[in-house]
Amino acid sequence: MPSHAKPASRYRLLSLQVALVVWSLLVIGRLFWLQVLDHHGLELRAQDQQQRLVTVRAHRGAILDRNLTPLAMSLPVRSLYANPRQIEHPARAARKLAAALDLSDSGLQQSLSSRRSFVWIARQVTAAQAQAVDAMHLTGVYSQPASRRFYPMGGLAENVLGLVGVDGHGLAGLEYSFNHLLRGHNGKALEEVDARGDSYSQIEQKPEEGGNLILTLDQNIQYITQQALDKQVAAEHALRGIAVVENPETGAILALAQSPATQLGDAAVSEPYEPGSVLKLVTLSAALEQGLITPQTLINCEMGAIRIGRVVIHDHAPFGIITVTDVLKHSSDVGAIKIGQKLGADELYHYLRAFGFGQKTGVDLPGESAGILRPPQRWVPMMLGAISMGQGIAVTPLQEAAMVSSIAEGGVYHAPRLVLGTFQGSLPEQAPEYQAPAGRRVLTPLVANEMKQMMAQVVLGGTGRKAQLNGYTAAGKTGTAQKADPQTHRYSHTNYVASFAGFAPINNPAVTILVVIDSPHHGSYEGGDVSAPAFKEIAEQVLPYLGVPHDVPASAEPVAPVRIAAVDQHEESQEVLQAGLAVEPPPVSEAAAAAKPNQVVFDYRSQSLILVPDFKGQSLRDVSAACQRLGLDLTLQGDGVAQAQSLAPGTRVSSGSAITVRFVP
Repeated sequence: MPSHAKPASRYRLLSLQVALVVWSLLVIGRLFWLQVLDHHGLELRAQDQQQRLVTVRAHRGAILDRNLTPLAMSLPVRSLYANPRQIEHPARAARKLAAALDLSDSGLQQSLSSRRSFVWIARQVTAAQAQAVDAMHLTGVYSQPASRRFYPMGGLAENVLGLVGVDGHGLAGLEYSFNHLLRGHNGKALEEVDARGDSYSQIEQKPEEGGNLILTLDQNIQYITQQALDKQVAAEHALRGIAVVENPETGAILALAQSPATQLGDAAVSEPYEPGSVLKLVTLSAALEQGLITPQTLINCEMGAIRIGRVVIHDHAPFGIITVTDVLKHSSDVGAIKIGQKLGADELYHYLRAFGFGQKTGVDLPGESAGILRPPQRWVPMMLGAISMGQGIAVTPLQEAAMVSSIAEGGVYHAPRLVLGTFQGSLPEQAPEYQAPAGRRVLTPLVANEMKQMMAQVVLGGTGRKAQLNGYTAAGKTGTAQKADPQTHRYSHTNYVASFAGFAPINNPAVTILVVIDSPHHGSYEGGDVSAPAFKEIAEQVLPYLGVPHDVPASAEPVAPVRIAAVDQHEESQEVLQAGLAVEPPPVSEAAAAAKPNQVVFDYRSQSLILVPDFKGQSLRDVSAACQRLGLDLTLQGDGVAQAQSLAPGTRVSSGSAITVRFVP
């Protein structure tokens, strides 16, 4: 080989060695970059491709009624999500998913084309939809366990239960108030996947399931109440209605309904209104408690008109001198104003507060209002009269029901409650007994029983006659209040709130029921015509359901109305309903026989028949004294001497029967 070839070979060998060294340095440098400098970034990318951290939703607790019937529960479903970075053909995947899930093709394509590593596709899908998507084997599309809130009774008690969002958080009602209890604590799942996206291992932090809530509500009573309320709201062409059923002994709420039922929120606690004549119960009971009146005290109702400052208040009828019982029975505004004036602003305010007005009840529902009750120092001159008859004050239906329950419970106020108890884990064998907190006494037992007797007369022969029950005694009070017109800022002459609040049976009340009908527009707008029938329909179903025994014969019916002859040619005839039962009563009732020591019992079945005297020519005082002695329920009309009477002389009637006597000068 020529000598000049050796340097060329050496040159080529040296070049090759240099190239190998450079290549080695490049490889080493790249490895150093990958293994040292870019190690963390590559690790994150690998985790992004091979692992995903998934939130495992805790099982939301159930809400049950007092009989452990589920009202709200969670069912297992699945939610679909995607990692757009792993999807090679977003448009194709979007078309397939849209067809299976009934979603927008363009909206899905936009989500799947993003550069994010996580997007939701659809949450809480059905089992069939989840299976259809799984069968597609789409890379980058995954599913995870989820739960959907399910209400077995549909919209029943929706205003109380509320609702839950797709993220599992309560948004309204008890779902919101007790979200901290019901939601539990979510867990974490770290899923490792292969190239096809199939999970081959999982490390999981287990979730803690939520607690369960037991309510005082009764599903059947709620259904009865809702049906009766819907029916009455539709019949009266009303804006809406609210009904409350409560156990007066404990304050436990058995039903809380509103119509339309789809209205979000619970108006029974969040929307106060002027209660009208139902509030006369507070005025009269406070005056009785202070010893200012008795049920027989005569009140001059000024023939139905009274001036307060520059305002003249009119009664719905021209009442003359009538008893306190008749003030309540016939709902005289003038009579209530005069009793309120006897009582005074400070005392009336004191008893309104004692009955729970102007303050929250503490019931476990969001958005509860305290109502509107100004202190006496802020009352204008006519406020005393207005509040005495139920205007100028705003209350919630739940506050009103609690007030009536206080009278039913012998003068003891119990705050209304919705929650019976809570539990974790499996369903208990039986619901816990409701342990009512100690109530506070507002009225003495004697005054409470006097109020019961007068409220019974409202139902037997007063404005609440349509609340009479078949087989049970009942007591209550009607209410009709003008609504404020937001346009004129004055009371409307076309929109009213009609209400009836009462309890049954009288001697051992099992339920207090309040029915409020807002803006009825089908004939009458008065509580006795509009709301009392719904009270009757609810009570006549709820009492037998609760196993309450009849305290009067079930076949008993009210005596038909009779007419009073006109006193003179200028007076129109009018109908007066006789109070009492159309059966001859047995000598002693079960209620009287079962009475506890020192318990006052009004026994409507142990009364003997009495002979109605001839009152013609007698004075008002003599007639009042005679009727009180005989046990007749007297309504006085006019002034002077007796001229006509609704019951003919010599008629035999039971004690407690109503009689109207007309007086002329």
